[in-house]
Amino acid sequence: MKWRIDLSHRSVKFIRQNNIPEDFVINKIELTLKKFQGEDVNIDVKRLRGEWKGFYRIRAGKLRIIVEFDFDIKKAFIEAIDWRGEVYK
Repeated sequence: MKWRIDLSHRSVKFIRQNNIPEDFVINKIELTLKKFQGEDVNIDVKRLRGEWKGFYRIRAGKLRIIVEFDFDIKKAFIEAIDWRGEVYK
């Protein structure tokens, strides 16, 4: 079964405004999933705490991708994509 990847309205808006290829974001999610499966991939992923509990942060240069993974139904929901200092606001 393949993973379903959904994007929030905020994420889609950021991608369009900054001309970021959607494939770039999808690739980062796929690399994260490989890391969760135990493969040795070079990606910086961190589980978040506090207000963002249950989400993961993927670092891609100056971009931050905030994602929630549901491993039971194999679904990833991208809550936010933004620059380093703005994403957590």
